Amino acid sequence: MQKIIPCLWYDGNAEAAVKFYLSVFKKNSKIQRIGRWTEAGGEKAGSVLTIYFKLNGQEYLALNGGPEYKFTPAVSFTVACKNQKEVDYYWDKLSKGGKGVACSWLEDKFGMSWQIVPDILPKMLMDKDRKKADRVMRAMMLMVKINIKELEAAYKGR
Repeated sequence: MQKIIPCLWYDGNAEAAVKFYLSVFKKNSKIQRIGRWTEAGGEKAGSVLTIYFKLNGQEYLALNGGPEYKFTPAVSFTVACKNQKEVDYYWDKLSKGGKGVACSWLEDKFGMSWQIVPDILPKMLMDKDRKKADRVMRAMMLMVKINIKELEAAYKGR
């Protein structure tokens, strides 16, 4: 068990969210255990309280905590992608029922924010040649879903 496990707060739809994420991140992903409300819990006894699960080997906890808290873009998950095919796959899956925001960010149908980022983007943005990095930044700022070919063209000054 990993030492630090992110807890994601849901309003009764934790199980649907977990199943959705498992359908997107299939590799090394599974439900580990489910905790249920008891008679003393104040919610419907037997309904899902917590779900410990793994996505791509990373452990998470989904909690049906109620309507008090909502997700904000202040906390997001970044998905590192090796190519445009991966960018397209994760973007299409995670944005279904949600919405694209800007600069690789999207919000899924549960309100969770994701960044779908090709591995090459941080390398280009951190290039020592600031003119190249600036061109890439300008190009990225015009995008919602990242297009690697357009970033590469900007990087090369085309």
